[in-house]
Amino acid sequence: MGNPGWSWDEVLPVFKRSENYQHGADAWHGEQGEMRVEERRVNWKILDAWREAAAQCGIPKITEFNRGDNFGNAYFQMNQQRGRRQNAVRAFLQPAMRRPNLTVLTEAHVHCIDFADPATTPPRAVGVTAQTQSGRHSFQAKREVLLAAGAIGSPQLLQLSGVGDGELLRGLEIPTRCALPGVGENLQDHLQIRSVYKVRGAVTLNQRYHSPISRVAMALEYMFFRRGPLTMPPSQLGAFARSDPALAAPDLEWHVQPLSLDRFGEPLHKYNAITPSVCNLRPSSRGHVRITTPDPQDHPAITLNYLSTAHDRQVAVKGLRFTRRIMRAEALAPFAPEELKPGPAVATDADLAAAAGDLGTTIFHPVGTCKMGNTAKDPMAVVDARLSVHGARGLRVIDASIMPRITSGNTNAPTVMIAEQGAEFVLADARS
Repeated sequence: MGNPGWSWDEVLPVFKRSENYQHGADAWHGEQGEMRVEERRVNWKILDAWREAAAQCGIPKITEFNRGDNFGNAYFQMNQQRGRRQNAVRAFLQPAMRRPNLTVLTEAHVHCIDFADPATTPPRAVGVTAQTQSGRHSFQAKREVLLAAGAIGSPQLLQLSGVGDGELLRGLEIPTRCALPGVGENLQDHLQIRSVYKVRGAVTLNQRYHSPISRVAMALEYMFFRRGPLTMPPSQLGAFARSDPALAAPDLEWHVQPLSLDRFGEPLHKYNAITPSVCNLRPSSRGHVRITTPDPQDHPAITLNYLSTAHDRQVAVKGLRFTRRIMRAEALAPFAPEELKPGPAVATDADLAAAAGDLGTTIFHPVGTCKMGNTAKDPMAVVDARLSVHGARGLRVIDASIMPRITSGNTNAPTVMIAEQGAEFVLADARS
């Protein structure tokens, strides 16, 4: 998209730098990094059958998704170390906590970015003001202010600080420091459409969860062997395929879960079932994040606009029909899958599109609200290719909000890559 330094060949070494891969380094993986990547530590008979069914429907079995072409179906590899989730805090922050040049404040709510004298052009970020447990404080930056508050928090902080769309800021009586109409716009996310199928002759997490004896067994299995269901993320199995054979790359992804529930946070069903969720990897719908008051304690308005384009509704329908085809494949016949959601009565394209809206939920992949680009070509760009905010000095955004378009897959590893790139930019500019 015209951003130098961000091509596949240039970022592959950055991905590898942060990775500690269970199977060792190769052309696609690293083993000296902080983020541990391991294979799953639990198996499900019904998921093995789903893999075979997907292969029977033209989605071949592959070893993994991280070798440049993710077409196929495989078990997800995950950020774990001996069955324990390894997130960015454990991988990067905790090992650095004893460094004398690092101070971490918790329960500190940043209110705004502080700028130098308003007459300074271009405006220079000199720190932040935050409400801490001991009161309101200003923290000064010797070199730069780095925003890493994510696709919701970073645009909110910029807007509160006078960086954003001038009309929005004037309406809230916030002085405009830097007029950037793209701040908070271009919001994208992956909407997963959660079909539910009841199955017979297979144990799923539903059964294991509702059995007191099985719960104890799961706890003991984890305690002594670091294996079993307590080591798993909800989605164990994945698949990537094209909704249209003419496409150059897959635009559909399945997250297949050996469990079912009505919605996140509610109890698992008492019958055995699986949830093969499908999502459009490259949605054309765009939303926005906009503050509604100048009070930093007030939540911004978040508008996702899921399925707001004909293209996205069409891909959703194709994804649901593809899911049905997989569930009818010979490999799953012994388990007599029964479609509960959206249900066999939902048959027409219009009905399936409506069902996609009813069943769809976020996969927690919001991106794009401070997008990277050249303002001469794209007036909605917020940061340049080195993640510096256009029209300001001493201010960068380093998080998933800088993605011009959402990645065609999960966003965690790409966000770590963005952080690695951003850290290199900060160091290089400090040296120069």
